[in-house]
Amino acid sequence: NHPGHAHTAGTRTPSATLSAMLEALANNGWLAEVDAVMTGYLPSPEHVAFAATAIERVRAQRADVLVLCDPVMGDDPEGLYIDEAAAVSVRDNLLPLAHILTPNRFELQWLSGIAVDAAEAVADAAKQFAPAIVLATSIPGASQNSLSNVLVNGSGRSRLEPVIATVPRHPFVPHGTGDMLAALLLGHLLFNDATTRAAPERLTAAFRAAVAGVTHAIDASLGQHELDLAGSQSAWGG
Repeated sequence: NHPGHAHTAGTRTPSATLSAMLEALANNGWLAEVDAVMTGYLPSPEHVAFAATAIERVRAQRADVLVLCDPVMGDDPEGLYIDEAAAVSVRDNLLPLAHILTPNRFELQWLSGIAVDAAEAVADAAKQFAPAIVLATSIPGASQNSLSNVLVNGSGRSRLEPVIATVPRHPFVPHGTGDMLAALLLGHLLFNDATTRAAPERLTAAFRAAVAGVTHAIDASLGQHELDLAGSQSAWGG
């Protein structure tokens, strides 16, 4: 049940309800136990403001918390699919708080204001967000049958040197591959201590492992409406 399906149902959780839930976590003393914060679909400026507050409150308890922002706001060819005011709020208020950004091609282009039509263009767009790490997905590949995922490390001695992983382009893939890639990247990075997470070799290894995991899940899910996470876990869950 998500907006990618032709028919869905449900209600949007009010930001005030989310704030009350965050307050309960804080009152239980649990914010200091959070290793990472990952943000995704945020449909309104109020939800974006909640996410920013949650990050700041966790960071006050855990200075080394890892923050990944997946700016879920649009895709090719339909463009923005959230309110533009929410997208602007993500760009202006949420992205500056993140260590890692995982936009698709459309999102990277919209957020940076720079045309991204090939892997070589990703580094220029990523400069807008340095020192954040940028993992850009669904970048047109060298052939019509391929797509590129491009990792740009915006900090340290390898600043803005891209790492490219090319994958096959399929005519139909279930929704959720971008979410899965972001989650796997974050999971692999959490196995490293805070002082080595952004080290180029660690970051590249986590990136390649995440891309390989999503590729396995896609191969196991072709022709289905949802990613077969359970059925493919033995390939990506190690």
